[in-house]
Amino acid sequence: MLYLRSLLFIPGNQPKMLSKAENVFPDAFIPDLEDSVAWEDKDDARNVVHSHLDMLSQTSKLIIPRVNALETGLLKKDLQAVINKNIFALAIGKIYSSKDVQEISKLISDAEKKQNIENGSIKLILWMETAQAIINAYEILTSNKRIVGSAFGAEDFTNDMGIPRTENEQEILFARNQLSIASKAANVIALDTPFFAFKNPESLRNNSLFARSIGFKGKFAIHPAQIDIINECFSPSQKEIDHAIKVIEIFEEAKKQGRGSTSLDGLVIDVPVVKRAESLLKISKDMGKI
Repeated sequence: MLYLRSLLFIPGNQPKMLSKAENVFPDAFIPDLEDSVAWEDKDDARNVVHSHLDMLSQTSKLIIPRVNALETGLLKKDLQAVINKNIFALAIGKIYSSKDVQEISKLISDAEKKQNIENGSIKLILWMETAQAIINAYEILTSNKRIVGSAFGAEDFTNDMGIPRTENEQEILFARNQLSIASKAANVIALDTPFFAFKNPESLRNNSLFARSIGFKGKFAIHPAQIDIINECFSPSQKEIDHAIKVIEIFEEAKKQGRGSTSLDGLVIDVPVVKRAESLLKISKDMGKI
């Protein structure tokens, strides 16, 4: 199973930042050719990212370049710069419909062929950041076999909606829930929007825990200092692991007595609760927590 708790953006036009990547430990690196790079620096960023891909591959972390949206006219050049055997996937923004995805996939196939890479090897993480994308999320996320994840972009979404961003984030609650549910239905992982107050670790923690509580599996980081908190928040805690073990133990005892349910700390323990506990323990094992 694919686990992507923390995904660190690195501006594509910053070679010093890319060179320091070996000293930080997210689940994936996102060399960025899109929002963190000014329009006049796009060519330079392509060259910089291209020249650092081999180095990044030595970190053993997944490499997922973020390329410019189809509508910008820059995508073909971006693909020429970043498609190689070392990258796992591409993150691409401003997806509006399944038609966009098919066109993007065709361009990737052409780039794979030029690099002698097996067709379909490069996966896709789609940035869902417009009203149209959120409404069409399930259709979009089931439209191509390359898709392994969705990414929610709160800043572009609120810009598209013409509404302000607020501290309590009520304005993005529906979109977050919609995308998380659609992603689960499409069997892809949902990744939450970056948290820009990188000097406020407690708020990052609260934000990340809330995102996990509604189904997101990871979050984008804009600064290395955010990685440890994000990894912790999107991993089972020891308290959760201990509780899951206890749930399974007492349910097994109840089964021996011919009962289909029991209770723990005043709460009913039945089959769905046990399945959730089993799932959490599997994730914990996969992540090396147990």
